[in-house]
Amino acid sequence: MSGIRHFLLALQFFTRVPVTGSLATWVGFSPQMLRASAAHLPGIGWLVGGVAALVFVAVGVGLQSVAGAFAAAVLSTVATVMLTGAFHEDGLADVADGLGGSANRDRALEIMKDSRIGAFGAVALVLALGLKFALLATLAGRGLETVALAIVGAHVLSRLAPLFLIRWLPYVGDSGASKAKPLADAISGSALVIAVLWSIPAVALLLCAHDVVHVVAALLAVVVAAGWMARLFMRRLQGFTGDGLGATQQVCELAIYLALAWQL
Repeated sequence: MSGIRHFLLALQFFTRVPVTGSLATWVGFSPQMLRASAAHLPGIGWLVGGVAALVFVAVGVGLQSVAGAFAAAVLSTVATVMLTGAFHEDGLADVADGLGGSANRDRALEIMKDSRIGAFGAVALVLALGLKFALLATLAGRGLETVALAIVGAHVLSRLAPLFLIRWLPYVGDSGASKAKPLADAISGSALVIAVLWSIPAVALLLCAHDVVHVVAALLAVVVAAGWMARLFMRRLQGFTGDGLGATQQVCELAIYLALAWQL
């Protein structure tokens, strides 16, 4: 039952799905529970990715053209943004503003805490979303089932990667103000095991629609993307922030789509 509570708490924290009333009372809350709920972040990817895949297929069936595939990519992304409240996209924009706005560590962290979006953040969002739409439209050329399974797998696996940053890097965000601080305090080995167990079926799902070479390339792309982000955060910030976790998810999701779409 504690696992169910932790999953529902993750659902409440990482999405806009309402967990209220008597259910919220039963779930409860504590910093320790929120920390444990991080193990279920890939499980949230199953929900978000599933919704995105359903929207993509529904639109793709009605709009069978290259432009239709692009429209399906846009609308499926709209669905995920509405479901998560642009949680990870906001992190990507803040990281781009902070690291692009100043070479000084303290100033970069200060910029990242500003809720206003700057030029670097806007450019990062436009480029990331444009690349995502293009890659999903490319995958749609191989069939709706192929792109649907890619969407689900990417959402799950890209949410596993940030947990390793929590495990290995120090937290350098604002401890007093950050909602992510309990998540960043520590993550146990058992929590990582649970997260990996959530993710293994996503690999099997990708193998249903893609050849082994492409799936292995996608897994390597996640490792390279997460490693690059970790190196960037250590070099520029000496650690990670909550925004950094969101940015890592976005970069890893794009890396998976790129690897799956690439003509080997």
